[in-house]
Amino acid sequence: MASVDVYNMNGDKLETLELPDSIFGVEVNEHAVHMSVVQYLANQRVGTKSAKTRAEVRGGGRKPYKQKGTGRARQGSIRAPQWTGGGVVFAPKPRDFSIRLNKKQKRLALKSVLTEKVREKKFIVLDELKLSGAKTKEMKKVCDNLKLTGKALVVINGSDRNVILSARNMPLVTTAAVNTINVYDIINHDTFVATREAVQKITEVYV
Repeated sequence: MASVDVYNMNGDKLETLELPDSIFGVEVNEHAVHMSVVQYLANQRVGTKSAKTRAEVRGGGRKPYKQKGTGRARQGSIRAPQWTGGGVVFAPKPRDFSIRLNKKQKRLALKSVLTEKVREKKFIVLDELKLSGAKTKEMKKVCDNLKLTGKALVVINGSDRNVILSARNMPLVTTAAVNTINVYDIINHDTFVATREAVQKITEVYV
């Protein structure tokens, strides 16, 4: 069974927490992780860009000049793509870029990245994360006590306004609730920091 150390806000080790292998000790499935990242990035695309084709631009119903005898190249419309104000060739149109994955594959991908964080010793559990107010100085002190390096994803159970506002001014720290964590964010951060309540919630939801 996988295990991680539990720390308090001062960075002192309190105990060792046993984690279920069904979530934090699975066989890493790289394909599921890859597809989950592809889905996340694809779903961020809005797909609202649009341009007009030659059939949609205004004007150009009449042939601009006669077919022969002018010495110029033949033209059928002043709204052809080669004319200024003409339509766009293969104009982009609004489309849906979203990709769907089945629930089983998404859960496997999430379990895979959580397992990898535990194996790499980059999974830190906090006994609790309670701040006296929305103070960046307090949040920075907690991060320094935990000796966090690089980007850190701080996961809490629910929505703690003080924690969210305190971390908002820290460019290397991102906060997330248990129900909003995703594979891309976990991979994109060096360290995964979660409160004991958050770990318990993850265990209840994904077991």
